[in-house]
Amino acid sequence: MNAIEENEFVAGFRKIAEEIPKPKAILCISAHWETKGTYVTAMEMPRTIYDFGGFPEELFTVQYPSPGSPSLAKETKGIITKTVVELDDKWGLDHGAWGVIKHLYPKADVPVIQMSLDYSQTPQYHYELAKELTPLRQKGVLIIGSGNMVHNLGMIEWSNLNDNNFGFDWALEAREQMKHYILTDDHKSLINYKDNGKVFQLSIPTPEHYLPLLYALALKDKNEQVSLFNDKAVAGSHTMTSVKIDKRV
Repeated sequence: MNAIEENEFVAGFRKIAEEIPKPKAILCISAHWETKGTYVTAMEMPRTIYDFGGFPEELFTVQYPSPGSPSLAKETKGIITKTVVELDDKWGLDHGAWGVIKHLYPKADVPVIQMSLDYSQTPQYHYELAKELTPLRQKGVLIIGSGNMVHNLGMIEWSNLNDNNFGFDWALEAREQMKHYILTDDHKSLINYKDNGKVFQLSIPTPEHYLPLLYALALKDKNEQVSLFNDKAVAGSHTMTSVKIDKRV
């Protein structure tokens, strides 16, 4: 619902867009495109995908007509050596991508491509693959990992869906531990999240919403700082905590 609502999370995304240089293009790793193998979208005009159900009709009328970038897709394919990257002409932009990017760049005037998550690979694999995207950042490409650090859909508290500051004790505990690891650059503990006990198991029942965080953190270099925003729990079993990585000032 953040895609169409006016709330503090939307305001947080807009504020970030004001704080960073406008990118030449965007590469988004979304929790909502899982594949066997790794793919990047390579069409001129990616379609807006409604990969959800049971929500208001208004959500299904949203269009985010940003251009794609076949040239960036080919460049991404070329710089990755860890695996063979395939070019995709069927996917488009799912709500993990457009639901965030439309608030950053509402004019849809920045080219956007997506890269899929290979569901057969380990967190360590994804972290190492992400590091190979570093040259794109150096050329002015904004890389976005879109998911949720804490995401347990099966335990969501539907009666508190509109409370933007409600989390179960285990979700809040996991969030605080994750934040500690993020802010102290303890990426190893985040990669090996399955070793962090019951609260992490409840927070990450499946990895797809968590893995985009590793893509962002893997790209941080020693001259950059991490800051957090939208740091709230919602509906008991989700967090909106977002991470910004940029040069020290």
